[in-house]
Amino acid sequence: MEKLRRVLSGQDDEEQGLTAQVLDASTLSFSTRVKWFAICFIAGVVCSILGTGLLWLPKGIKLFAVFYTLGNISALASTCFLMGPLKQLKTMFEPKRLVATVVMLLCLLLTLCAVFWWNKKGLALLFCILQFLAMTWYSLSYIPFAR
Repeated sequence: MEKLRRVLSGQDDEEQGLTAQVLDASTLSFSTRVKWFAICFIAGVVCSILGTGLLWLPKGIKLFAVFYTLGNISALASTCFLMGPLKQLKTMFEPKRLVATVVMLLCLLLTLCAVFWWNKKGLALLFCILQFLAMTWYSLSYIPFAR
């Protein structure tokens, strides 16, 4: 009876499709969110590739670590345009992907610490490799049965 009352009053959230739920989560239009997702994601990929290219310069390890980390942060932030920032944070810290999220964020932070505060080039490179593995693990946590 309660369900019938919700349907008749127009408050039936269970029957909404994924697209409708996503559209309701943000004040941006769907096409605007998709465009900014693409821009942010492509910027992240370009930063990562640019950082890899800068690795071969004489003092390039610092630039590599910074650009690679910024690229990963930008690619991660791009999904906020699709899901909305609050829903993104909620899904990031769900129990099934909590460890992957914490490891990924820790690797991002430790990469920058190794470059700027500790001045350890080898450690920064190690953390960039761990950052790649952590981002892969985090991304796979969104695919059912991939973990």
